[in-house]
Amino acid sequence: METERLIRTLALDAPRAAPMGRAWAVALAAALAGAAIVFFSVVGPRPDIAAAAETWRFLYKFVVTIALLAASLWALAALARPGGMSPARLAALLVAPCLLAASVLIEVAALPSDQLGPRLLGNNALLCLTFIPLIGVGPAAAFLLALRHGAPTSPALAGAVAGLAAGGLAATFYAAHCTDDSPLFVATWYPMAIAILAAAGAAAGRLVIRW
Repeated sequence: METERLIRTLALDAPRAAPMGRAWAVALAAALAGAAIVFFSVVGPRPDIAAAAETWRFLYKFVVTIALLAASLWALAALARPGGMSPARLAALLVAPCLLAASVLIEVAALPSDQLGPRLLGNNALLCLTFIPLIGVGPAAAFLLALRHGAPTSPALAGAVAGLAAGGLAATFYAAHCTDDSPLFVATWYPMAIAILAAAGAAAGRLVIRW
């Protein structure tokens, strides 16, 4: 029997592989609840959120972060089982970066060059690097625990994608607080903060995800 076929057979026979749908539902509910509790107890939405919601830059942050969250969860569900990952799911992970790159090009074309530096640096870089990982810790743990009900053949990769999903969720919440709406700021600092969770997820995946 070929190795890949053997792995598939073992995954199907594993007693904890059966309730994956329920595990993901519980993990997502726990992730949302945990992120919401941390967000509203620590930072909360920005005071001018109603006025900000009338601008495309503010709303576009959510387009990017939700795209990352959705693509990461789609990829994560595949990584939980042997041979489940497909080129389409890998390509989906590029949607959020491409959306972000497009918005940066629009921003660069629309603004005078002397405004680009201040927009990139913003006013909340340190808060972004602090609160996105903080909000995302609980969701990352929930997604990692859900992976234990599956049979990932690459624990580090699965853990990294779990961190990306947690980062997408955390960034979605944090975007409601952040007053720096420029795509230049978002493209610089949000990925750095999310990368912290992805790196932590990859390291934790080697230790936590066993089957």
